[in-house]
Amino acid sequence: MENNILFALSLTLFAGLSTGIGSAIGLMSKKFNPRFLTISLGFSAGVMIYVSLVEIFVKAKESLIDSLGDRPGYIVTVISFFAGMLLIGLIDKLIPSYENPHEMNVLEKIKESSMVEKKKLMRMGVFSAIAIAIHNFPEGLATFMSALKNPTLGISIAVAIAIHNIPEGLAVSAPIFYATKSRKKAFVWSFLSGLAEPVGALVGYFILSSIFNDTTFGVVFAAVAGIMVYISLDELLPTAEEYGEHHLAITGLICGMIIMAISLIMFS
Repeated sequence: MENNILFALSLTLFAGLSTGIGSAIGLMSKKFNPRFLTISLGFSAGVMIYVSLVEIFVKAKESLIDSLGDRPGYIVTVISFFAGMLLIGLIDKLIPSYENPHEMNVLEKIKESSMVEKKKLMRMGVFSAIAIAIHNFPEGLATFMSALKNPTLGISIAVAIAIHNIPEGLAVSAPIFYATKSRKKAFVWSFLSGLAEPVGALVGYFILSSIFNDTTFGVVFAAVAGIMVYISLDELLPTAEEYGEHHLAITGLICGMIIMAISLIMFS
């Protein structure tokens, strides 16, 4: 059990700290390929939607039916699924969304801007980091719980969320870099926002561990499925389309579903 916890935590740490990859792309690379990012984000959404509806929801339903009976178990699964959506939706509503630095040329134009504009950029970057950190809490729990139950499933979800976190790291680092001219500060803020993912996993696990049984697992797992579907539809796909063409995002989505389906068949 201890090995499973360490493995799940390692995956969550990997997924969370991939914000640093986004930060590095923004700070180090001369050329940024939006088409590749569009396909990657679509791919990530496809993985998360497919695994949530085909695997996670089903596992949650089976667990709840075993503990509560057929009809009550199914009802609680559905309620928990939409409760997960409601939770992440409320977080979205209460916490201001991070700014998407898609128009990088705009930031280039204002990098030699006035002190007032630099303060605004710094504020935007810090708020973005805080918003992303709070959003990362339930994502961390989703990755951790999935890996704890099924390591193969956990790896797939961790990779999908890692891809999802790359533009978030860019969203934090770009405005802070242009405000401070410090690559170190930009990277540190991006890095810290990603740390919320493993922290969320640990907090969630220790809160739930004392009451962990088939019913608790089923409720949490169904809620995780709802959270992941919401993130895919509300964040991944819209962001993918902002960076590139609609059909590229959908192509990535379908490829993600296919790869996830194949991996589930191979390792089931």
